Amino acid sequence: MAHFHHLFRPPWHRFANGSVGYLGSRWFSTAGPKTTITSFATVEASPIEKPSNQTVKVSKAMKAYLERARAHDEFMKVQNLEYSIGKRHLANMMGEDPETFTQEDIDRAIQYLFPSGLYDKKARPMMKPPEEVIPQRKAAEFDESGRPFHSMFYTGRPNYSKLLFDIVENINNLNSFEDRMIRKQLSPDPNQKLNPSGSDWLSKDAIEKLLLEDISDNEYDNFVKAMERLFEHPYAYREKDFLNKYRKSLLTKSDTDQIPKPQFDEKGRNYITVYECLRKSARADVTIIAPGTGKITINGQDITYFEDVQPREQILFPLIYTDMVGKVDVVANVAGGGFSGQAGAIRWGIAMGLRSFIDQETTERMRLAGLLQRDYRRRERKKPGQAGARRKYTWKKR
Repeated sequence: MAHFHHLFRPPWHRFANGSVGYLGSRWFSTAGPKTTITSFATVEASPIEKPSNQTVKVSKAMKAYLERARAHDEFMKVQNLEYSIGKRHLANMMGEDPETFTQEDIDRAIQYLFPSGLYDKKARPMMKPPEEVIPQRKAAEFDESGRPFHSMFYTGRPNYSKLLFDIVENINNLNSFEDRMIRKQLSPDPNQKLNPSGSDWLSKDAIEKLLLEDISDNEYDNFVKAMERLFEHPYAYREKDFLNKYRKSLLTKSDTDQIPKPQFDEKGRNYITVYECLRKSARADVTIIAPGTGKITINGQDITYFEDVQPREQILFPLIYTDMVGKVDVVANVAGGGFSGQAGAIRWGIAMGLRSFIDQETTERMRLAGLLQRDYRRRERKKPGQAGARRKYTWKKR
């Protein structure tokens, strides 16, 4: 025992009941004075057991956070139930099977039940799933003890960090697969290579809605660069589902895909004429001439044909959007309607004519911006028993 004390010099202490304990690491024996320690390795630590009746204390902030998360979940359950009931009633009104009543059937039924048309988007009746209408919010991120569920919570943007992690993991998996193919002396199939045309990456706002997190422009650029690197991999088709989740298709129409070829005038310049450009009661014929000096002629006058600034901005918008200001000349003949309708007709004619002088990518971006879409809105008619289309007479009790 003396030799043991000389080697390790443990701070032994004899307690009042005669027991000997090692205070340095809180190991001690509660036996009587006859108990001796024969080996240092045989001394084991006893686990500290918590009383069974001990309750975990939750702070007020954590309790309020968990209550808000549970209240949101209950609210979404109620909204989903009301949506399913409303869909069933609408299917019964239309005489169709509620079990096979899709969202397209719902939109068609609403359009049938409101034939007059409501052109303001905020006034249109809508029946969509609650997940698409109500802004999504993150589920509970902590448990009652305050421990976060997500492994990347302390990065500040866990969903964004997890997305970048998944991209890198997919790239590493494709690199490993490529190495195995090289060892087998096999090359990637060129027929399965992904084609970037016809689709584009989701916008920054769409990514924020998908991740339920706000990201900066720099972080969005890092996301696009990482996805481009994954997309350009020779075996990227193996991760096609992952890539398509963050790409949007650029839908095209058969009539707009048939872009006419420019003709030549007596001076040898290219020109294209768009006939029957309609907007409200206005009709216009628009001719685009290239190359030009940026001259705009409307019914024999310059752009000051429109006295207000708003119609002028309408005409210049497609030229500015395609960076064709000062590169083409515009000649328009318009009749009927007011200044707003005439400006809308000319703007649509300019946008349709510019397709013959720009590349396909710019045309697709014009389509996404709505420049190639005809505006079919018209003045809403007055209703009987009302002061106007929407305006009601002043209600009087007597």
